Amino acid sequence: MARSVFDSQLQLLDAQLLVMAASMEEALRSSIEALKSRDAKVAHAVIDGDDEIDRQERDIEGLCLKLLLTQQPVATDLHRVSAALKMVGDMERIGDQAADIAEISLTLDGSLDPELSGHLRAMGERACGMVHDAVDAFVRRDADAARAAIEEDAVINALFERVKVDVVAGIQQETDPAANLVEALMLAKYLERVGDHAQNIAEWVEYALTGRYKGEVLG
Repeated sequence: MARSVFDSQLQLLDAQLLVMAASMEEALRSSIEALKSRDAKVAHAVIDGDDEIDRQERDIEGLCLKLLLTQQPVATDLHRVSAALKMVGDMERIGDQAADIAEISLTLDGSLDPELSGHLRAMGERACGMVHDAVDAFVRRDADAARAAIEEDAVINALFERVKVDVVAGIQQETDPAANLVEALMLAKYLERVGDHAQNIAEWVEYALTGRYKGEVLG
């Protein structure tokens, strides 16, 4: 494969990653909106759209494997393609979690505890922002922005701990322990996982740009 063709394939890879990232981010934001508004139509659209995100993942994986098998990439190219291969797995999982959140929004009976709802809103906003910042770091080839996105995960984890404390307290105090407390904990767990996957994406962006993954130099 001539270098010019290889470069064009790398550009195609970037374009496909951006399309998948946009699909994934839209699914996450829509799932949180469905949770806030209890909009079943939006929730079902998120659930139905997960198959398209899965297809996008398969297409990108196929292109990455083609690039690795048909060309012996230099170190910087290898970092870029290897990072893309890892990133799409995390993006696909964020799409799954968005669908999970949408499914829970369809099962809620009544309102959530106001304090719990506030924590979940904060988690959702932080998670969406973290996902956006991680992808934006990739687009702008900005390692510093990737590192800043990584640090955001600590805030989401702290909010998750607050939700767990609130849920335990609610179960101890409620005469009806089924007052959406289990669902709130599940929602918080999905949002915490979104943060973890966004952190992974940012770490792979940093690796693609610097050759360092979590502070270590890989081959």
